[in-house]
Amino acid sequence: MERVNKMVAEKPVVIFSKSSCCISHSIKSLFCDFGVNPAVYELDEIPRGGEIEQTLLRLGCNPEVPAVFISGEFVGGANEIMSLHLRQSLKPMLKRAGALWV
Repeated sequence: MERVNKMVAEKPVVIFSKSSCCISHSIKSLFCDFGVNPAVYELDEIPRGGEIEQTLLRLGCNPEVPAVFISGEFVGGANEIMSLHLRQSLKPMLKRAGALWV
């Protein structure tokens, strides 16, 4: 848990992903299209990614990827992120986090 807490504190937006997950790719693309530069951790490519995956599950990330953290707080997976975007709540959240300046 401590490792994940340190990772999500590194940048305003942190995404845990898997390189083979098309949904994760879509969420990463959404943030990049906004001009956000998230920290992205590909759990299938980093050491001890399986341990991080288990921690994400314990935090309530189900499925475990994509898991998006904004300002160090777990926001959700693809469904939650897309819901925020459709309600026009995602960009203001990113601005408050200092991840988006426009």
